[in-house]
Amino acid sequence: MRTLYLASASAAALLLSSAPAFADIEAAKRWIDSEFQPSTLSKEEQLKEMQWFIDAAKPFAGMEINVVSETITTHEYEARTLAKAFSEITGIKLRHDLIQEGDVVEKIQTQMQSGKNIYDAWINDSDLIGTHFRYKQVVPLTDWMEGEGKDVTLPTLDVNDFIGKSFTTAPDGKLYQIPDQQFANLYWFRYDWFTNPDIKAKFKAKYGYELGVPVNWSAYEDIAEFFTNDVKEIDGVKVYGHMDYGKKDPSLGWRFTDAWLSMAGNGDKGLPNGKPVDEWGIRMEGCRPVGSSIERGGDTNGPAAVYSVAKYVEWLKKYAPPQAAGMTFSESGPVPAQGNVAQQMFWYTAFTADMVKDGLPVVNADGTPKWRMAPSPKGSYWKDGMKLGYQDAGSWTLLKSTPVDRRKAAWLYAQFTIAKSVSLKKSHVGLTFIRESDIWDKSFTERAPKLGGLVEFYRSPARVQWTPTGVNVPDYPKLAQLWWQNIGDASSGAKTPQAAMDALAAAQDSVLERLERSGVQGECGPKLNKKESAEFWFAKAEKDGTTAPQRKLANEKPKGETVDYDQLIKSWPASPPKKAAMVQ
Repeated sequence: MRTLYLASASAAALLLSSAPAFADIEAAKRWIDSEFQPSTLSKEEQLKEMQWFIDAAKPFAGMEINVVSETITTHEYEARTLAKAFSEITGIKLRHDLIQEGDVVEKIQTQMQSGKNIYDAWINDSDLIGTHFRYKQVVPLTDWMEGEGKDVTLPTLDVNDFIGKSFTTAPDGKLYQIPDQQFANLYWFRYDWFTNPDIKAKFKAKYGYELGVPVNWSAYEDIAEFFTNDVKEIDGVKVYGHMDYGKKDPSLGWRFTDAWLSMAGNGDKGLPNGKPVDEWGIRMEGCRPVGSSIERGGDTNGPAAVYSVAKYVEWLKKYAPPQAAGMTFSESGPVPAQGNVAQQMFWYTAFTADMVKDGLPVVNADGTPKWRMAPSPKGSYWKDGMKLGYQDAGSWTLLKSTPVDRRKAAWLYAQFTIAKSVSLKKSHVGLTFIRESDIWDKSFTERAPKLGGLVEFYRSPARVQWTPTGVNVPDYPKLAQLWWQNIGDASSGAKTPQAAMDALAAAQDSVLERLERSGVQGECGPKLNKKESAEFWFAKAEKDGTTAPQRKLANEKPKGETVDYDQLIKSWPASPPKKAAMVQ
């Protein structure tokens, strides 16, 4: 969960009050011809879909509906273009507010707690799936689409086409949210430097293996060391082997809850999140969270988690530009585009559109990027079957406190923004894929060479290992704020990584305990395990064949391993999977 503060993304509220008081098929035709191209549907199929919206919207014509999302390129497109199209086509007036992600969370909390309707629909991160499932304030979409909202549910919605369906499904098997946009944090590197013969030869002479995409953290560290202290300068510019940020700020929490620990090997095997211990280190038995600290069977302060924080602190200090330690997420984001960073392990694909602009130091004269993105390297505790990174899934969410008629009208707009008539064009604008059919469209095959590996990644089998926060986290807003405060102590040097993670685990257990005492989350609320020794839990994991918590490794830096980027890309399938395999 994070807000990407791009140059054009100032917080705004867009009021579209000029919609006609009647549905307009001619308006639909104009929008199909002028804006909704390309599409995976034919124009005839698009027109049929628009006719359905016109008919379904008739009872709500003239109504004014309010929805909200965080401010990223995809949502700006919705607010400025799709909301206007929806209003003109259906006659429903639409206000789509753009605000900071933290404000979205605060406001949705307020509506859930007060019961007062603030917005009629929300684009709210699927990171809150555990919260929504337990507090029972969100309308389960599975029930809604089959029951009260059946008459306003798009027949061509095709839920199984959404690549993030598993992210928004709760332990009860019901869909609680539906993705509107998705982006991942991946490894980013300077392909032109990594393929330079002189640089490659020097790297191999020093480390004994080829310079390439790092498969493990050892190789990432070697590459960071090499560019920072051996290469030092390229074309008269000081270069660095790593980029990150370290200011004690809420965005530092995202840096870690967005799966940094899982990249190291924290938690258990299992997709989309580890079972019974997830990537936050929270153990869940049945549907009940039972502990975060290692003494309660969690892994937030286990060896893998401490190793992950230790490496973060070490690399930030040794290999990143000096100013990085004082930067926030939004301040550090544009730095790789300035041309002096060799690689970055933690890089969001939502930055792609801003990294391929003509004239940047990292873009060739023909518009192709000098950089590429690839799967992230794995930490020394990582095992096959674990998740390997984070994928944001901003998802449409309906609250029970919203009056049914307003909920229905808002649900029509929500579906409009993700319908096949518009989703492919939206994917080209924001590069935040949600549909398998869009990913494999020929228009992205043609555009792929200018997107640095984005299309290849989303078409690859590796994609399923990048997932949002899961259902083990019972109250995301309360728990997420603990991360940046405690990780900040490690980043600043105020505490050792072990002390910082001990404090975080204890703080999380305290919140779980308060939730348990309150009983507000019912039969799936927390119920803490009694405290045991770390040895007890190490032995239990080994006996049960699980991977959390793991004992401290004798050697946390095995030999570096890399893979050639071009060979990696060739190893991925070149055609879409069969429809049955598209459902995660």
